[in-house]
Amino acid sequence: GESVFVIAEVGINHDGDMKKAIKLIKEAKKSGANAVKLQTYITDYRVPRDHPVYDILKKCELTHDEQKELFEIGQDHDLMMFSTPFDDESVDFLEEIDNPVYKIASFDSVNTKLLNKVRLTKKPVIMSTGMTNLDELGSAWRALGGKEDGTGCELALLHCVSSYPLEEESANLAIIQYLHSIHEGPVGYSDHTIGAHIPVFGVAAGASIIEKHFTLDSRSEGPDHSMSADPQILSE
Repeated sequence: GESVFVIAEVGINHDGDMKKAIKLIKEAKKSGANAVKLQTYITDYRVPRDHPVYDILKKCELTHDEQKELFEIGQDHDLMMFSTPFDDESVDFLEEIDNPVYKIASFDSVNTKLLNKVRLTKKPVIMSTGMTNLDELGSAWRALGGKEDGTGCELALLHCVSSYPLEEESANLAIIQYLHSIHEGPVGYSDHTIGAHIPVFGVAAGASIIEKHFTLDSRSEGPDHSMSADPQILSE
């Protein structure tokens, strides 16, 4: 009986700029989002220093104080604020600021160590399923505390195709109904297409959650801006 839950995935589209991050939160609210999602990580744990994206990630790495401030600003605007952690220390920090739900990125669906850490929080989990096969999905469920009888873990699955940007004809929205057939919890769609139209079809296909990367300007420089929704697209 609830409306579709819309997540504005700010991710690293703030480019490490707090003023931009605050504006993204305010614009997400104006555009009708229910939640804003950040990314919480320590760059040196994610990639080696000689990795091509090291400098980008380092530039966009927010301090704990900055993230705490953003959570408070979002909550003041009646938005759910939550984050994707990429390491154990980030989970510990997010627990300190009472992160209400954990997002697991597609490529961490096989990161048993991180999943076990998140399980200990006893918080609900939203997990994207890009590149994840059925056996891996079952292993992730068990790592998060799920039992063979389907109980024991509050988990929402997001159908996701790990292509950036995603061509519309490759969205494979039929997988949403397949996920419903194997999973008793909520099923949604994490979208990487350009525009608003495939997420709308995703809802028609059975998604109750839509996650969309969010930016102030899709022409900005950076890895995610070009396939992100700006305020007008998110409103649509």
